Amino acid sequence: MCLGIPMQIKSIDGFTACCDAKGVERDVSLFMMQDNELKVGDHVVVHVGYAIQKISNQEAQTAWQMYDQMMDANT
Repeated sequence: MCLGIPMQIKSIDGFTACCDAKGVERDVSLFMMQDNELKVGDHVVVHVGYAIQKISNQEAQTAWQMYDQMMDANT
């Protein structure tokens, strides 16, 4: 199973963005989305270090609610 993580862009430098998810920051490649207009504050789905899709804030929140429910079910 592959899992994409919703992250919010905090800064952009060329094809690299510093992104945040629940307080965890990672450098993410924007190379695969170079034809999309991305800006600080946007949410993207990240898979193996690459942004693969732009999503809305609501979609990101919904995804995190579902992930939290899955983690709660495992405890």
